[in-house]
Amino acid sequence: MKKSVRPPVKANRKRKLWRIPVVILALLVVFALAGFFLDAPSRQEVASLTFDEIDFSRLQDGTFRGSYRGTKGSLRDATVEIIVENGDVTEIRVLIGAVDETGTLQELAEGKSIRDLFDAVLQHESLQVDAISGATLTCNAHLKALENALLQTQQLPNNETTKEP
Repeated sequence: MKKSVRPPVKANRKRKLWRIPVVILALLVVFALAGFFLDAPSRQEVASLTFDEIDFSRLQDGTFRGSYRGTKGSLRDATVEIIVENGDVTEIRVLIGAVDETGTLQELAEGKSIRDLFDAVLQHESLQVDAISGATLTCNAHLKALENALLQTQQLPNNETTKEP
């Protein structure tokens, strides 16, 4: 009678077990790359945003909302609300964007938040400010939302009419 030679069962299990983490890692890499490439058009769109000059001396009093909605993706959509009193912006609230579910501003990078970006805008009275390093796309989306709110402050109220000469 011949004896069959089989490798030990324990050794076979060890050889097969290494495949599980490799497969999981491979799947994670595939999903990460897919997300990166699927978000590329959105990132490019936000990176190429331009901003108009705002005349901060012409701000009308009131509460105004501005939004940025990406056409190629919605990961960086932003909505802000500003309050203008006596011609000055007294408050800027982020309603949609870099805020958590309780409305608290999220830290973006280097301990900074969108508040730091908006403070720079108000200090320089310009949207042409440096973005927070490492959060340029998020900053651009929020600046565009702020620009859209500020542009509303410079329109004539509904009850005023322009007179032609």
